[in-house]
This record gives sequence, structure tokens and C-alpha cells, in this order.
Amino acid sequence: MTGSAFLNFAAQLSLLLILLGMAVAFVRLAKGPSLADRVVALDMMTVTIISFCGVYAVFMDEPSFLDVAIVLALVGFLATVALARYAERRFDLDENAQEHVQREEQDT
Repeated sequence: MTGSAFLNFAAQLSLLLILLGMAVAFVRLAKGPSLADRVVALDMMTVTIISFCGVYAVFMDEPSFLDVAIVLALVGFLATVALARYAERRFDLDENAQEHVQREEQDT
């Protein structure tokens, strides 16, 4: 097996496994059950899309896909930070609401 044939086989296998990982992440995104599960699944899908772009760039010998992967990585990072802040704020609001209910119960 020549080096070129091995690289071709490895790239095809990698693309297949990346798509399988993306399918698993999509199932977790759809089923949940919690917000944290969905955030992690969305982050995993972002990483798999980035890796797909990288492997595809090598497979097709097209370096412009690496630029797409870099942009997706930056956008994915910002999306993960935004979703984490949203989840934290939501958790704090739920915690404050529970404390308020407990204080009302103690007052009565």
C-alpha cells in the first residue's frame, strides 16, 4: 500500500467516524434531558464540524477549508461561552427563587 493510498483510506475512515460522532451528538442534543447536556452536545457538534473541515481539507487538498475551520472554532467558542453564561444566570435565578420561597415559608 502506497503512502497516497493509505492517506486516502485514513481520510475516508476519519470522515465516516466524524459523521458517526456528529450523529451521536445530534441524538444527545435532541433528547437532552437537561440544558447542560444540550450545551455539551452542541459544543461536540461544533468540534466535529471543525474536524470534518480539517480532514476534508487534507482529503481534497484544498487548504481554504482550514480557514473555514478556524472561523468555526472562534464562533463555536463564543457560542459555548454565551450558553454557559446563560445557563449560569438561569441557575442563579432558580436558586434565588427557591431561597425566596423558603423565606416566605419561614415567615408564615
